Amino acid sequence: MPKNKSHSGASKRFRVTGSGKVMRRRANKNHLLEHKPTKRTRRLSSEVVLAPADAKKIKKLLG
Repeated sequence: MPKNKSHSGASKRFRVTGSGKVMRRRANKNHLLEHKPTKRTRRLSSEVVLAPADAKKIKKLLG
């Protein structure tokens, strides 16, 4: 059987840590940052663990 391909869209958006957690970026950090408070943009810059219900689906997409 051929190898499974990972979902290219999911691989750009998510990453799996060594312990198996799925990390994602936070929303609202792409554009129109000038009027958002610096405190908010700093908070949004950190990655966060994906919810367990979604993590199962994403792991399947990542292969």
